[in-house]
Amino acid sequence: MMNDWTEKGHSPSSADQPVQIWDAQQIEKAEHYIAEAGEILRQGGIVAFPTETVYGLGADAGNSAAVEAVFAAKGRPSDNPLIVHISQLEQLEHLVTDIQPVERRLMEHFWPGPLTLVMPVKPGAVSPYVTAGLDTVGVRMPDHPVALRLITAAGCPLAAPSANRSGRPSPTTAEHVAEDLSSRIQGIVDGGSAGVGVESTVIQVQEDGTVMILRPGGITEDQLLTVAPAVMIDPGLSGVSADTTPRAPGMKYAHYAPRGSMTIVHGEDSAAVRHYINEQLYQAEQRGERTGVLLFDEDHVDYGSALHLSLGSRSTPEVAANRLYACLRTLDAHGITFILATGCSENGVGMAVMNRLSKAAGGRIIYI
Repeated sequence: MMNDWTEKGHSPSSADQPVQIWDAQQIEKAEHYIAEAGEILRQGGIVAFPTETVYGLGADAGNSAAVEAVFAAKGRPSDNPLIVHISQLEQLEHLVTDIQPVERRLMEHFWPGPLTLVMPVKPGAVSPYVTAGLDTVGVRMPDHPVALRLITAAGCPLAAPSANRSGRPSPTTAEHVAEDLSSRIQGIVDGGSAGVGVESTVIQVQEDGTVMILRPGGITEDQLLTVAPAVMIDPGLSGVSADTTPRAPGMKYAHYAPRGSMTIVHGEDSAAVRHYINEQLYQAEQRGERTGVLLFDEDHVDYGSALHLSLGSRSTPEVAANRLYACLRTLDAHGITFILATGCSENGVGMAVMNRLSKAAGGRIIYI
Protein backbone atom coordinates (compact mmCIF):
# COMPACT_ATOMS: atom_id res chain seq x y z
CA MET A 1 0.00 0.00 0.00
CA MET A 2 1.35 3.43 -0.93
CA ASN A 3 2.11 6.19 1.56
CA ASP A 4 0.00 8.81 -0.18
CA TRP A 5 -3.14 7.89 -2.07
CA THR A 6 -2.96 11.06 -4.17
CA GLU A 7 -0.41 9.19 -6.27
CA LYS A 8 -3.00 6.60 -7.15
CA GLY A 9 -5.43 8.88 -9.00
CA HIS A 10 -9.12 8.15 -9.35
CA SER A 11 -11.13 5.24 -8.05
CA PRO A 12 -12.70 2.76 -10.47
CA SER A 13 -15.42 5.31 -11.36
CA SER A 14 -14.20 7.00 -14.53
CA ALA A 15 -14.46 10.74 -15.18
CA ASP A 16 -16.83 10.25 -18.13
CA GLN A 17 -19.23 8.19 -16.01
CA PRO A 18 -21.60 10.55 -14.14
CA VAL A 19 -22.13 9.77 -10.48
CA GLN A 20 -25.47 8.16 -9.57
CA ILE A 21 -27.42 10.27 -7.05
CA TRP A 22 -30.33 8.62 -5.22
CA ASP A 23 -32.73 11.00 -3.47
CA ALA A 24 -33.65 9.02 -0.36
CA GLN A 25 -35.92 11.89 0.73
CA GLN A 26 -38.46 10.64 -1.82
CA ILE A 27 -40.29 8.36 0.56
CA GLU A 28 -41.99 6.27 -2.12
CA LYS A 29 -38.65 5.48 -3.80
CA ALA A 30 -36.27 5.51 -0.84
CA GLU A 31 -36.22 1.76 -0.21
CA HIS A 32 -35.56 1.02 -3.89
CA TYR A 33 -32.74 3.57 -4.02
CA ILE A 34 -31.17 2.28 -0.80
CA ALA A 35 -31.35 -1.30 -2.07
CA GLU A 36 -29.65 -0.24 -5.33
CA ALA A 37 -26.87 1.55 -3.44
CA GLY A 38 -26.50 -1.44 -1.11
CA GLU A 39 -25.99 -3.73 -4.09
CA ILE A 40 -23.18 -1.52 -5.38
CA LEU A 41 -21.50 -1.71 -1.96
CA ARG A 42 -21.84 -5.51 -1.90
CA GLN A 43 -20.13 -5.64 -5.30
CA GLY A 44 -17.14 -3.66 -4.03
CA GLY A 45 -18.20 -0.18 -5.10
CA ILE A 46 -18.00 2.99 -3.02
CA VAL A 47 -21.03 5.12 -2.19
CA ALA A 48 -21.49 8.35 -0.22
CA PHE A 49 -24.33 8.44 2.30
CA PRO A 50 -25.74 10.72 5.00
CA THR A 51 -25.18 10.36 8.71
CA GLU A 52 -26.26 12.64 11.53
CA THR A 53 -22.75 14.16 11.64
CA VAL A 54 -21.51 14.58 8.04
CA TYR A 55 -21.75 12.57 4.82
CA GLY A 56 -19.57 9.46 4.77
CA LEU A 57 -17.91 7.63 1.88
CA GLY A 58 -18.72 3.98 2.42
CA ALA A 59 -17.09 0.73 1.36
CA ASP A 60 -17.30 -2.89 2.54
CA ALA A 61 -14.91 -2.81 5.52
CA GLY A 62 -13.71 -6.33 4.74
CA ASN A 63 -12.97 -5.71 1.05
CA SER A 64 -9.44 -4.35 0.64
CA ALA A 65 -9.94 -3.33 -2.99
CA ALA A 66 -13.02 -1.31 -2.05
CA VAL A 67 -11.24 0.33 0.90
CA GLU A 68 -8.30 1.16 -1.38
CA ALA A 69 -10.75 2.89 -3.71
CA VAL A 70 -11.95 5.07 -0.81
CA PHE A 71 -8.39 6.20 -0.07
CA ALA A 72 -7.81 6.86 -3.76
CA ALA A 73 -11.03 8.84 -4.23
CA LYS A 74 -10.28 11.05 -1.23
CA GLY A 75 -6.53 11.38 -1.77
CA ARG A 76 -6.26 10.26 1.86
CA PRO A 77 -2.90 9.35 3.47
CA SER A 78 -2.76 5.61 4.09
CA ASP A 79 -1.74 5.93 7.76
CA ASN A 80 -5.03 7.65 8.63
CA PRO A 81 -7.40 4.95 9.95
CA LEU A 82 -11.06 4.69 8.97
CA ILE A 83 -14.14 4.39 11.17
CA VAL A 84 -16.36 1.35 10.66
CA HIS A 85 -20.12 1.94 10.72
CA ILE A 86 -22.57 -0.73 11.86
CA SER A 87 -26.36 -0.95 11.99
CA GLN A 88 -26.74 -3.74 14.57
CA LEU A 89 -24.88 -4.56 17.77
CA GLU A 90 -24.47 -8.15 16.59
CA GLN A 91 -22.05 -6.89 13.93
CA LEU A 92 -19.74 -5.59 16.65
CA GLU A 93 -19.08 -9.09 18.00
CA HIS A 94 -17.42 -9.98 14.68
CA LEU A 95 -15.22 -6.87 14.66
CA VAL A 96 -13.61 -6.66 18.11
CA THR A 97 -12.02 -9.10 20.54
CA ASP A 98 -13.35 -7.63 23.77
CA ILE A 99 -15.96 -5.16 25.00
CA GLN A 100 -15.41 -3.58 28.41
CA PRO A 101 -18.32 -2.88 30.78
CA VAL A 102 -17.81 0.88 30.42
CA GLU A 103 -17.88 0.51 26.63
CA ARG A 104 -21.18 -1.37 26.82
CA ARG A 105 -22.69 1.37 28.99
CA LEU A 106 -21.49 4.02 26.52
CA MET A 107 -23.12 2.13 23.65
CA GLU A 108 -26.37 1.82 25.61
CA HIS A 109 -26.45 5.56 26.25
CA PHE A 110 -25.08 7.01 23.00
CA TRP A 111 -25.72 4.51 20.16
CA PRO A 112 -27.07 5.17 17.68
CA GLY A 113 -25.28 8.50 17.81
CA PRO A 114 -22.13 10.52 17.13
CA LEU A 115 -19.77 8.45 19.28
CA THR A 116 -16.95 6.27 17.93
CA LEU A 117 -15.27 3.72 20.22
CA VAL A 118 -11.73 2.56 19.45
CA MET A 119 -11.43 -1.11 20.50
CA PRO A 120 -9.10 -4.10 19.93
CA VAL A 121 -9.75 -5.39 16.42
CA LYS A 122 -10.40 -9.08 15.80
CA PRO A 123 -7.72 -10.46 13.42
CA GLY A 124 -9.02 -10.62 9.86
CA ALA A 125 -12.30 -8.88 10.71
CA VAL A 126 -11.61 -5.88 8.46
CA SER A 127 -9.18 -4.97 5.73
CA PRO A 128 -5.78 -4.01 7.19
CA TYR A 129 -6.13 -0.73 5.29
CA VAL A 130 -9.04 0.21 7.59
CA THR A 131 -6.87 0.09 10.71
CA ALA A 132 -3.74 1.58 9.11
CA GLY A 133 -1.64 -1.12 10.74
CA LEU A 134 -2.99 -0.57 14.26
CA ASP A 135 -4.34 -3.34 16.48
CA THR A 136 -7.52 -1.35 17.11
CA VAL A 137 -10.55 -0.29 15.09
CA GLY A 138 -12.95 2.62 15.54
CA VAL A 139 -16.61 1.62 15.40
CA ARG A 140 -19.85 3.58 15.61
CA MET A 141 -23.56 3.19 14.93
CA PRO A 142 -24.83 6.31 13.14
CA ASP A 143 -28.10 7.94 14.21
CA HIS A 144 -29.56 8.39 10.74
CA PRO A 145 -32.32 6.16 9.31
CA VAL A 146 -30.88 6.21 5.78
CA ALA A 147 -27.40 5.25 7.00
CA LEU A 148 -28.74 2.39 9.11
CA ARG A 149 -30.91 1.06 6.28
CA LEU A 150 -28.03 1.31 3.80
CA ILE A 151 -25.64 -0.63 6.08
CA THR A 152 -28.29 -3.32 6.47
CA ALA A 153 -28.91 -3.38 2.71
CA ALA A 154 -25.18 -3.75 2.06
CA GLY A 155 -25.07 -6.71 4.40
CA CYS A 156 -21.75 -5.69 5.93
CA PRO A 157 -20.15 -3.04 8.16
CA LEU A 158 -19.04 -0.01 6.14
CA ALA A 159 -15.69 1.71 6.47
CA ALA A 160 -16.59 5.35 5.95
CA PRO A 161 -14.51 8.50 6.33
CA SER A 162 -16.08 11.86 5.45
CA ALA A 163 -17.06 12.05 1.79
CA ASN A 164 -14.75 14.87 0.69
CA ARG A 165 -11.31 15.27 -0.81
CA SER A 166 -8.76 14.89 1.96
CA GLY A 167 -8.10 18.17 3.78
CA ARG A 168 -11.23 19.90 2.46
CA PRO A 169 -14.20 20.91 4.64
CA SER A 170 -16.36 17.91 5.40
CA PRO A 171 -19.64 17.63 3.46
CA THR A 172 -22.97 18.22 5.20
CA THR A 173 -25.09 17.93 2.04
CA ALA A 174 -25.12 15.69 -1.03
CA GLU A 175 -24.21 18.75 -3.11
CA HIS A 176 -20.98 19.15 -1.13
CA VAL A 177 -20.10 15.52 -1.88
CA ALA A 178 -20.71 16.02 -5.59
CA GLU A 179 -18.46 19.11 -5.61
CA ASP A 180 -15.51 17.06 -4.39
CA LEU A 181 -16.05 13.50 -5.59
CA SER A 182 -18.61 13.28 -8.42
CA SER A 183 -16.17 11.71 -10.91
CA ARG A 184 -14.48 9.47 -8.35
CA ILE A 185 -17.27 7.40 -6.79
CA GLN A 186 -20.18 5.23 -7.90
CA GLY A 187 -23.04 6.98 -6.13
CA ILE A 188 -24.42 9.41 -3.56
CA VAL A 189 -27.45 8.70 -1.39
CA ASP A 190 -29.06 12.09 -0.71
CA GLY A 191 -30.63 12.19 2.73
CA GLY A 192 -30.79 15.95 3.18
CA SER A 193 -28.59 18.14 5.38
CA ALA A 194 -26.62 16.60 8.25
CA GLY A 195 -27.87 17.62 11.68
CA VAL A 196 -24.83 17.71 13.98
CA GLY A 197 -22.49 19.12 11.34
CA VAL A 198 -19.16 17.96 12.78
CA GLU A 199 -17.77 14.44 12.94
CA SER A 200 -18.32 11.99 15.80
CA THR A 201 -16.51 12.11 19.11
CA VAL A 202 -13.80 9.43 19.06
CA ILE A 203 -12.87 7.82 22.37
CA GLN A 204 -10.79 4.95 23.72
CA VAL A 205 -11.58 3.39 27.09
CA GLN A 206 -8.54 2.69 29.27
CA GLU A 207 -8.11 -0.40 31.47
CA ASP A 208 -9.36 1.48 34.54
CA GLY A 209 -12.49 2.65 32.73
CA THR A 210 -11.23 6.17 32.05
CA VAL A 211 -12.45 7.53 28.71
CA MET A 212 -9.77 9.16 26.56
CA ILE A 213 -11.12 11.63 23.99
CA LEU A 214 -9.09 11.24 20.80
CA ARG A 215 -11.26 13.64 18.78
CA PRO A 216 -13.99 15.96 20.13
CA GLY A 217 -17.34 15.85 18.38
CA GLY A 218 -21.09 15.70 18.90
CA ILE A 219 -20.91 13.91 22.28
CA THR A 220 -19.39 16.21 24.90
CA GLU A 221 -17.06 15.58 27.84
CA ASP A 222 -19.89 16.26 30.30
CA GLN A 223 -22.14 13.76 28.56
CA LEU A 224 -19.44 11.10 28.73
CA LEU A 225 -18.99 11.78 32.46
CA THR A 226 -22.59 10.73 33.06
CA VAL A 227 -21.51 7.19 32.16
CA ALA A 228 -17.73 6.91 32.61
CA PRO A 229 -15.83 7.23 35.92
CA ALA A 230 -13.38 9.75 34.41
CA VAL A 231 -12.70 11.50 31.10
CA MET A 232 -9.38 12.79 29.79
CA ILE A 233 -8.33 14.69 26.66
CA ASP A 234 -5.66 12.92 24.63
CA PRO A 235 -2.44 14.98 24.42
CA GLY A 236 -2.30 14.06 20.72
CA LEU A 237 -5.07 16.59 20.05
CA SER A 238 -2.40 19.26 20.28
CA GLY A 239 -0.42 17.57 17.50
CA VAL A 240 0.93 14.17 16.42
CA SER A 241 4.53 13.90 15.23
CA ALA A 242 5.18 13.20 11.55
CA ASP A 243 6.45 9.66 12.22
CA THR A 244 3.47 8.63 14.37
CA THR A 245 0.42 6.77 13.12
CA PRO A 246 -2.68 8.57 14.47
CA ARG A 247 -5.04 6.49 16.60
CA ALA A 248 -8.10 8.25 15.25
CA PRO A 249 -9.04 10.26 12.17
CA GLY A 250 -8.36 13.98 12.44
CA MET A 251 -5.43 13.75 14.88
CA LYS A 252 -2.44 14.14 12.57
CA TYR A 253 -3.22 15.84 9.28
CA ALA A 254 -4.56 19.26 8.33
CA HIS A 255 -8.30 18.94 7.84
CA TYR A 256 -11.45 20.87 7.04
CA ALA A 257 -9.52 23.69 5.34
CA PRO A 258 -10.94 26.26 2.93
CA ARG A 259 -8.83 27.17 -0.08
CA GLY A 260 -8.01 30.62 1.29
CA SER A 261 -5.55 31.32 4.10
CA MET A 262 -7.36 31.34 7.44
CA THR A 263 -6.37 32.66 10.89
CA ILE A 264 -8.30 32.62 14.18
CA VAL A 265 -8.28 35.82 16.24
CA HIS A 266 -8.87 35.26 19.96
CA GLY A 267 -9.12 37.85 22.72
CA GLU A 268 -11.12 39.02 25.74
CA ASP A 269 -11.07 42.67 24.64
CA SER A 270 -13.65 42.78 21.83
CA ALA A 271 -12.61 46.30 20.77
CA ALA A 272 -8.99 45.18 20.39
CA VAL A 273 -10.10 42.13 18.37
CA ARG A 274 -12.19 44.32 16.05
CA HIS A 275 -9.29 46.77 15.60
CA TYR A 276 -6.88 43.95 14.74
CA ILE A 277 -9.32 42.37 12.27
CA ASN A 278 -9.98 45.71 10.56
CA GLU A 279 -6.26 46.38 10.28
CA GLN A 280 -5.50 42.95 8.82
CA LEU A 281 -8.41 43.14 6.38
CA TYR A 282 -7.24 46.54 5.14
CA GLN A 283 -3.69 45.25 4.56
CA ALA A 284 -4.99 42.13 2.80
CA GLU A 285 -7.25 44.16 0.52
CA GLN A 286 -4.33 46.45 -0.34
CA ARG A 287 -2.48 43.31 -1.48
CA GLY A 288 -5.41 42.44 -3.74
CA GLU A 289 -6.82 39.67 -1.54
CA ARG A 290 -10.51 38.82 -1.46
CA THR A 291 -11.39 38.92 2.23
CA GLY A 292 -13.88 37.13 4.46
CA VAL A 293 -14.72 37.07 8.16
CA LEU A 294 -16.19 34.09 10.02
CA LEU A 295 -17.90 35.46 13.11
CA PHE A 296 -20.15 34.72 16.03
CA ASP A 297 -23.21 36.92 16.40
CA GLU A 298 -21.63 38.74 19.33
CA ASP A 299 -18.79 39.90 17.03
CA HIS A 300 -20.97 40.90 14.11
CA VAL A 301 -19.93 44.43 13.14
CA ASP A 302 -19.32 46.13 9.81
CA TYR A 303 -16.02 44.99 8.32
CA GLY A 304 -16.49 46.84 5.06
CA SER A 305 -16.27 44.88 1.83
CA ALA A 306 -15.22 41.61 3.51
CA LEU A 307 -17.70 38.73 3.18
CA HIS A 308 -19.38 38.26 6.59
CA LEU A 309 -20.58 34.80 7.64
CA SER A 310 -22.10 34.02 11.04
CA LEU A 311 -21.73 30.83 13.04
CA GLY A 312 -24.55 31.90 15.36
CA SER A 313 -24.26 32.86 19.01
CA ARG A 314 -21.43 31.74 21.27
CA SER A 315 -24.14 30.53 23.64
CA THR A 316 -25.23 27.91 21.08
CA PRO A 317 -22.09 26.07 19.89
CA GLU A 318 -24.35 23.37 18.45
CA VAL A 319 -25.47 25.91 15.85
CA ALA A 320 -21.85 26.77 15.08
CA ALA A 321 -21.06 23.09 14.61
CA ASN A 322 -23.99 22.71 12.23
CA ARG A 323 -23.01 25.75 10.14
CA LEU A 324 -19.22 25.54 10.15
CA TYR A 325 -18.41 23.39 7.11
CA ALA A 326 -21.09 24.99 4.95
CA CYS A 327 -19.64 28.41 5.82
CA LEU A 328 -16.13 27.28 4.86
CA ARG A 329 -17.45 26.04 1.52
CA THR A 330 -19.30 29.34 1.00
CA LEU A 331 -16.00 31.18 1.46
CA ASP A 332 -14.54 28.99 -1.28
CA ALA A 333 -17.53 29.57 -3.55
CA HIS A 334 -16.91 33.33 -3.31
CA GLY A 335 -13.20 32.96 -4.07
CA ILE A 336 -12.13 34.31 -0.67
CA THR A 337 -8.35 34.15 -0.30
CA PHE A 338 -7.85 35.76 3.13
CA ILE A 339 -10.05 34.70 6.08
CA LEU A 340 -10.16 35.80 9.70
CA ALA A 341 -12.29 33.90 12.22
CA THR A 342 -13.21 34.58 15.83
CA GLY A 343 -13.25 31.81 18.40
CA CYS A 344 -15.50 30.52 21.18
CA SER A 345 -15.29 28.77 24.52
CA GLU A 346 -14.24 25.11 24.43
CA ASN A 347 -17.03 24.08 26.78
CA GLY A 348 -19.39 21.40 25.50
CA VAL A 349 -19.63 21.17 21.71
CA GLY A 350 -17.45 24.30 21.62
CA MET A 351 -14.45 21.97 22.00
CA ALA A 352 -15.32 20.32 18.68
CA VAL A 353 -15.96 23.69 17.01
CA MET A 354 -12.60 25.07 18.11
CA ASN A 355 -10.83 21.84 17.14
CA ARG A 356 -12.24 22.07 13.60
CA LEU A 357 -11.58 25.82 13.34
CA SER A 358 -7.97 25.29 14.44
CA LYS A 359 -7.51 22.47 11.93
CA ALA A 360 -9.07 24.59 9.17
CA ALA A 361 -6.66 27.42 10.04
CA GLY A 362 -3.65 25.10 10.08
CA GLY A 363 -3.15 25.99 13.76
CA ARG A 364 -2.78 29.73 13.05
CA ILE A 365 -4.24 31.49 16.11
CA ILE A 366 -3.53 35.11 17.09
CA TYR A 367 -4.13 36.00 20.75
CA ILE A 368 -4.95 39.66 21.31
